[in-house]
Amino acid sequence: MEATMDHQSKKHPPGLYLLFLTEMWERFSYYGMRAILILYLTKSLVSGGLGMKESTALMLYGFFTGAVYFTPLIGGYLSDRFLGQRLAVTIGGITMALGNLVLFAHQSFTAVYIGLGLLIIGNGFFKPNISTIVGELYGPKDKRRDAAFTIFYMGINTGAFFAPLVIGAITDKWFAVQANGVIEYGYKYGFLASAIGMVIGQILFNALGNRFLGDIGKKPVGKPNVSNTGAVEKQKMTKVEKNRTTVIFILAAFVVFFWAGFEQAGGALSIYTDKFIDRTVFGWEVPTSWFQSINPLYIVIFAPIVSMLWVKLSNSKRGDLAVPTKMGLGMIMLGLGFIVLLFAIMQTGSDETNITVKANILFIVLTYFFHTIGELFLNPVGLSFVSKYAPVKFSSLLMAVWMASSFVANIIAGQLGALTESMGYFEVFSVIGASVIVLGLILLSISKKLVKMLGDDDNENMEEQVAKAN
Repeated sequence: MEATMDHQSKKHPPGLYLLFLTEMWERFSYYGMRAILILYLTKSLVSGGLGMKESTALMLYGFFTGAVYFTPLIGGYLSDRFLGQRLAVTIGGITMALGNLVLFAHQSFTAVYIGLGLLIIGNGFFKPNISTIVGELYGPKDKRRDAAFTIFYMGINTGAFFAPLVIGAITDKWFAVQANGVIEYGYKYGFLASAIGMVIGQILFNALGNRFLGDIGKKPVGKPNVSNTGAVEKQKMTKVEKNRTTVIFILAAFVVFFWAGFEQAGGALSIYTDKFIDRTVFGWEVPTSWFQSINPLYIVIFAPIVSMLWVKLSNSKRGDLAVPTKMGLGMIMLGLGFIVLLFAIMQTGSDETNITVKANILFIVLTYFFHTIGELFLNPVGLSFVSKYAPVKFSSLLMAVWMASSFVANIIAGQLGALTESMGYFEVFSVIGASVIVLGLILLSISKKLVKMLGDDDNENMEEQVAKAN
């Protein structure tokens, strides 16, 4: 692709940092909304919520967080064929801002369904395309690619870190009203703040895009060729491209199980923290939504370290770890996090009507640590992998396929979270932890086979020539 910046300088292109800021504000909007959504749905009407049953709210939460990763399939296809990535990002950002404004404007189940629907649609346009633009800043053999996506991932998590803190302060402190011993939380103002964050990100992206991104992402890259007779030519893939696409699908299948466990953070883990964790620190009770900031804080702290690790390994004699190997290790880390949490549940049990002791806050802090390290080993390198190996004509679509694994994962996560009400936290979390560890070990065992299927070196050069010719 002519617009690709294929230089090999040590510094990252300035466009990366514009995309960093754009994604940071979008994630501020999303994670701010997500931090209070389950609480808004389950708190009583007098407390500013909608009074929904916990199991119902967890399934709705799971459907929502899953659907935001399904619609990228549609958004990725439309951007590849008709819109271009830059326009799709703008459409997505505006739609998501409107969704949060609906949640702010009216507190009802109807408003929830309309608002969440707009957020689902908007994310479908935004999410796959901004990640694809990051990949287009680098050539296919640029060693900075994994490091760049890790830096980009810091943008995601910088927004995700500040969002629960700001939104939690708005809902639980600044706009909360206490009357007759009952606190009415200011959830609607949290949704308003999320909308404002989304608007800020879009202003930056559109005002500075031409300066720092040039023509990258302006034209649809998957528009079909038309012959002299006016017939639409089929977009064929080479054997190498087919093998690489197969590997993407295989890894996406493993990723489903990682996210099914990881996404308990905003659902069942959030409810467990609210009821069973001693949140008092030096006499002050930490808002439950603030715990959603632990993971992104760890990301911001450890992402530079992991990024430097990948660069150091890539320049060593043995070379970097294969992407499937990194991902397998990430799944094992996630499982270890759940094992840590099991020790807390042994103390507290799962019966909220008979809580004799609450668990130390360090249990949840350590659980999020293992989950975060697992995430850093899996998600940024996964995004980098897809941006490198996906056929050019289907780059955004296959990025969307990768993200669609989270659609299935979040649906499963909601169902698993709902089971904690009937089966108990220990039983559900132990099954999740054991499953992802076993799957991580399986992925490690087939890593060499998957790497062989990618057909690098000579085959890669041939594929690039075919892609450019088409």
